[in-house]
Amino acid sequence: MSMETFFNDYLLLMTVRLVTAVVLCGLIGFEREIKNHSAGFRTHILVGVGACVMMLLSLYGFDPYLNKHDGIRFDPARIPSYVISGIGFLGAGTIMVHGVTIRGLTTAASIWVVAGLGLVIGAGMYGPAILTTVVVLISLIVLNNTERIFKRKSKHHIQIVVFEELEISKVMEAFEAFGLDINHIQIENEMNGQRNILIELAHNAHFNKMELFDRLSTVPHVKCVYQRK
Repeated sequence: MSMETFFNDYLLLMTVRLVTAVVLCGLIGFEREIKNHSAGFRTHILVGVGACVMMLLSLYGFDPYLNKHDGIRFDPARIPSYVISGIGFLGAGTIMVHGVTIRGLTTAASIWVVAGLGLVIGAGMYGPAILTTVVVLISLIVLNNTERIFKRKSKHHIQIVVFEELEISKVMEAFEAFGLDINHIQIENEMNGQRNILIELAHNAHFNKMELFDRLSTVPHVKCVYQRK
């Protein structure tokens, strides 16, 4: 098969599939972009298009050799399998650990999904690709808002404004006295010798807010305590 015949037979098909990969993977990347995640619009497009190219290579790239040599056998699933396993390094690069908080898991998953989208589109399975894109966008947009509402109701965030002389262990003792587990603690330095201590309690923690706040206010060098929404 000559190069001219190859382009006549496959160029339009490849163009349609690559453009489809740009559009569908770009939609998912755009959602990540507007939320200021580390892997956004361009990253998702590049991953999806790259995976699509690998699938097109696997399906059509070796036809000239297979047609010339009857004894050659080729597994079209080999290259896509390496794409799926190899995309993990890029997804892992978006995961960041902040204390006990892990961020970037959703973005890593979306990168893995668009790699799969690229492979599916490269194979010409437009229906499953469009359906998958719709499901992913619903998960990222609609379910994200639902999850945020649920977490807001099930978590307690407390902010304590203190002077620099405060010993953090004294604050921890107050929470231990109420048997409360802390999921995350963040300390922010401010002007005039003051600091903000942001504390996130474990899910569904039960306590008397007034008693806890009264106990915290008695700790030396604590200026004020209030619950954040």
